[in-house]
Amino acid sequence: MSAEPYFMRMPAKDIDVVEPGCRARDDHVAFDLGSDVSFSTAALESFAFARWEAVTHDALVVSAAVEYADKIVKRSPHGWARRLTLQIPVHDPARWNAPDVAGALHDALGFLTGDIWAISFVKRTQPEPALSLGMLPLPVPAQAILAFSDGMDSRAVAGLVGAKLGDKLVRVRVGTKTSDRPRVKGKPEPFTAVPYEVLSNMPNRETSARTRGFKFALISGIAAHLTDAAEIVIPESGQGAVGPALLTVGHAYPDFRNHPRFTQRMERFLKALLGKNVSYVFPRIWNTKGETLRDYVAIDSTDAWRNTKSCWRNNQWSSVNGKQRQCGVCAACMLRRVSVHAAGLTESPDTYICADMTAPTLEAAVEAGFTKTKGAFREYAVAGILHMDHLADMATDEQHSQVKRHAASLGPALGLSPQDAEDRLASLLNKHEEEWTNYMNSLGAHSFIRQWARTEQ
Repeated sequence: MSAEPYFMRMPAKDIDVVEPGCRARDDHVAFDLGSDVSFSTAALESFAFARWEAVTHDALVVSAAVEYADKIVKRSPHGWARRLTLQIPVHDPARWNAPDVAGALHDALGFLTGDIWAISFVKRTQPEPALSLGMLPLPVPAQAILAFSDGMDSRAVAGLVGAKLGDKLVRVRVGTKTSDRPRVKGKPEPFTAVPYEVLSNMPNRETSARTRGFKFALISGIAAHLTDAAEIVIPESGQGAVGPALLTVGHAYPDFRNHPRFTQRMERFLKALLGKNVSYVFPRIWNTKGETLRDYVAIDSTDAWRNTKSCWRNNQWSSVNGKQRQCGVCAACMLRRVSVHAAGLTESPDTYICADMTAPTLEAAVEAGFTKTKGAFREYAVAGILHMDHLADMATDEQHSQVKRHAASLGPALGLSPQDAEDRLASLLNKHEEEWTNYMNSLGAHSFIRQWARTEQ
């Protein structure tokens, strides 16, 4: 019997982005700009300012190609990283292949996804037609861009920052399916939707979706370039911005999608590509989501926060008797529930599938008529509760060294000393632990939440 060394094969794919009517090279996968991605005319028109440039359209193509590569290459169950090679046609390949631009792009993507990227650029065979309909007046003087979605933090921070900046805050819609352009005071609203959609009907696709951070950061950067805004507001509160990077699961790479260390790299990329000095800012990073919600409802009595969506689960898995609901137990839903409780608010019982969190079992907690509590739903529930619990554990003395290490790298990205960042991060984690404990205590001794959580009560 002999022992042979085992070498794990890294998943890899060579992809050629091709214009309609063109073909990929031998042994390369084609990402066809005519069939694999759909650009929305209405959404593009909402980006159509007088200074629309070819490089802006090229940036959207790059974002779509990166998203496609991320989706079609499944990660190994035994490791995280993949090797992804892309060749992309652009109007000015010399600009994109320049060392400062290409270097910043690879640095941002590699850091964000934990993958090895090799991206090169070639000349387009045909220029993209210029947008000609309904050029919008620039919403100036714009001071800040905010990526606006259906989420609670997005709605709350837009209200808080908007109360100070007024019309100088421009919202960029991300994650919306709006097809026609909304109007505000009779005028078309800019940036009404992500202007493209990558088709997702490929079998066995990768679902970690780390490149979503690049997509939304780049689209926000394009909006800042077009409006001369100096800042891009990241609406995430502390648990959402720092928590996913502080906690890792299994062999997964840390999640930096809303983290200052990633946006710092995006600042360098935008400067190199567009010559634009822009800063990503985190006005609520040292606040919990509960504190952000509490501050928002103090200035807005419309209850608009109730119509926001936090759930990670797809629509097909989150309905009861044909009515759409949020699942109520994934990590995003659990953070929402804890935050609503911390803000001293309540929600309608039919907001969630998992309605009765005081119940002794998951099966007893869900609404009658919902039968999918096994498998993925239960796994999401366990992961959601443990994520909240593990983040609370980070406030304990046993985890101080890990918090200190994270703060040492987080501080410089925010212009803070390591000690200042450590003190603020420790304060945030203590507030999270207090909100989590108070929420669990409110559920009573027999709740399945308390049974599954590790934290001593």
